Amino acid sequence: MAAKFAIPTPEMQIDFSFALGKIRSMYLQDALSGTVKNIDLKTLDKELSEYVPQQSLKALAQHGFRGELVFPVPCILEKNPYLLGYYRLLLGFSQKDFYTKAFGASCFKSMEVKGIINDKFYPMLPDLCSALIKSACVLMDGIGVDRLSRDLLDDLALLTIGPQLRGGANVKKGLKGIVEVFETIHKIVKHTIIAATASKIEIQNAAGTRVFIEFAPDPDIVIREEMEKGIYRNIIAIEVKAGTDYSNIHNRLGEAEKSHQKARGADYTECWTVINVERLNLDKAKKESPSTNRFYILSVLKSGKGPEYQDFKNRVISLAGIKEK
Repeated sequence: MAAKFAIPTPEMQIDFSFALGKIRSMYLQDALSGTVKNIDLKTLDKELSEYVPQQSLKALAQHGFRGELVFPVPCILEKNPYLLGYYRLLLGFSQKDFYTKAFGASCFKSMEVKGIINDKFYPMLPDLCSALIKSACVLMDGIGVDRLSRDLLDDLALLTIGPQLRGGANVKKGLKGIVEVFETIHKIVKHTIIAATASKIEIQNAAGTRVFIEFAPDPDIVIREEMEKGIYRNIIAIEVKAGTDYSNIHNRLGEAEKSHQKARGADYTECWTVINVERLNLDKAKKESPSTNRFYILSVLKSGKGPEYQDFKNRVISLAGIKEK
């Protein structure tokens, strides 16, 4: 007699696999590496020398690792406040535990969540770094420097973020929405792709130049054309608000506006907002986010059909300068 099993589909793991691209671009080693590229190394090395015990830096250097891989210093968190999340995850603390009065870090939650350092608490940033470094020294000593590797540190961070994704329905919904828009664009430009990873798509446009479509901390997805090595033309910034609660749409549009104001400051040509509610008063939406050029509905983009989807597709193709298949 054949046994009967009722094993459900692994929806959680599927969502998690797609969400990793966005997570890596904000909170893991990819985000750290991208930030360090834009920091003066003399300043960074000076702060590492000032804040981190010399024996710890030497131990890392002997194995080919730079200090910021384990130890946070003010210039890194000033440049990219989201990276507080990187060091929190590396040390194994959940958001629920870390941002409490017991830890003393609740006032810094806006750094990880919104990428903002509150001016009131800015003077406390050096003390926060010192406290994190003290904990990181214990981590490094406990593991043993000979066992340290980038892969191990990445694994430790992922072990922390796994339960966070499982327990945070809103976080999962938000990340999933961003990934769904990314996948929609992937299908549109698939015939021109040169290379692709979980967090970045590289295509070649009709002019023969490279165009990058990638996750970003703020806004969520950006499309940039490489004019010459290291110099880009910023084309499209996309902010995704995947919440389905209509009563909260005004807050989400306000958040989108803040992101798009940053994008405008970075000279993005187009700013788009994707929302996940069906009933949207465009006149009110434009007042909430005047920086948004186009509003799109997530479910329509996922469907891959209809006038709104076709408008999205046509604009991606036109602005990226690629030929339609």
